[in-house]
Amino acid sequence: MPANSDWQHPPTRFESVLQNEVPKGRDGKHKQIVMVLLADLERLEHGSALKVPLSELPDSKQNIRSALNRATRQRGMSVATSSDARHLYIWRVEPSA
Repeated sequence: MPANSDWQHPPTRFESVLQNEVPKGRDGKHKQIVMVLLADLERLEHGSALKVPLSELPDSKQNIRSALNRATRQRGMSVATSSDARHLYIWRVEPSA
């Protein structure tokens, strides 16, 4: 068996980068709109829904719904959504007893 200094790792199949150069996944594209929606949901009166114009979303309503769903699950918050041709509606759902 060769000494450690003589042994070389086989080349990797994929390129490597420093960890601090790695984009931080979901922390970018939807973070700002999701944080705004969460803040508005926190202040929303019981029985009301946010009415968000689709034209003001930075991505498709499906992608925003997914990002919002991930964020609310992390916070233990239950929300529901609906939409029509021009708006995304979002409201808090009270946990069933």
